[in-house]
Amino acid sequence: MTTGDTSGRILVIGGYGAVGSAVGSRLEERLPGRVIPAGRNEVRARRLGGVRVDVSDLDGLRRTLDKLGDVRVVVLCVEPEDALLARVCLERGIDLVDVNATRDLLDAVADLDGVAAAAGATGVLSVGVAPGLTNLLAHRAHEAVGGAQRLDVTVLLGSGERHGTDAVRWTVEGLTEPVTAAPRSVFLPGHGTHLAYPFPFSDQHTLRRTLGVPEATTRLCLDSRPLTAALFALRGTGLLRGEHRAPLRRTLTGAFSRVHVGADAFALRADAWRDDDHAAFALTGREQSRVTGLVAAEIAGELLRGQLPPGVHHIEQLPDLADVPERLAADGVRVLRRVGG
Repeated sequence: MTTGDTSGRILVIGGYGAVGSAVGSRLEERLPGRVIPAGRNEVRARRLGGVRVDVSDLDGLRRTLDKLGDVRVVVLCVEPEDALLARVCLERGIDLVDVNATRDLLDAVADLDGVAAAAGATGVLSVGVAPGLTNLLAHRAHEAVGGAQRLDVTVLLGSGERHGTDAVRWTVEGLTEPVTAAPRSVFLPGHGTHLAYPFPFSDQHTLRRTLGVPEATTRLCLDSRPLTAALFALRGTGLLRGEHRAPLRRTLTGAFSRVHVGADAFALRADAWRDDDHAAFALTGREQSRVTGLVAAEIAGELLRGQLPPGVHHIEQLPDLADVPERLAADGVRVLRRVGG
């Protein structure tokens, strides 16, 4: 991201969380005085020089945007219940970077494409590590085989990283969803071979539409093999499913938020097949939450410079963002290509 000739400011909602703080720090380095942290906790937000924004209070958001006056981009680092917040931004002509990772919510925001285009605003979805960098790797593998018939995406997360509560809760909730695909042994650079289990990341659904791939599956493992086995054995019992199991899911969320076993490195891999052709791209890095924030910051900078077309797009649909992984090389992100095998 280069600063170029920019105007307006960037509002980072959830600006003091694990992801939002990384967004704000990177943007403040490059666009000093142009970043406004925001969150529901007014004391924490104002301590950072920001404002209070509650994603459930849309009238309050409108008043805040009116008061600030010159917000050009909103980076949404917390997950609202629906797409109404996105609509408030886009219909005002304010660009949106949405770090949300829930399939239904992504679909609802994507449906605002016409609203955004009419207002001259741009919304970017699938922003972060998974979805996000996984989408970009999958796109490369897809192109390398001339159009994939099948995509397999693998995500390895460091179980020693301190993830935000929302991220942990989302992961635990993902263990309640039924699966049809089988586990797969995958080699991940820097981590060796791991058994990865199907998991409901949104990218596998998005990629079927954006790339026209008939079959796509995303799998998850942790750097700790015993913890991975225990986690997915628990899923297999079915004990986490159903509304009556909500207290158990909350307990598990709290436990994962407090217990950190392992490192903070992550790895991604995307494999594409077309007949006998196979291509694979992999990526490694550290601190998934931080890198998610850095990806969002790169996109926010592009939007502030007016580099992306109006409408709502997933990250892999925007050629100007194809090199985002390489932009993060100085931040410890390394991209590797392996074809065949």
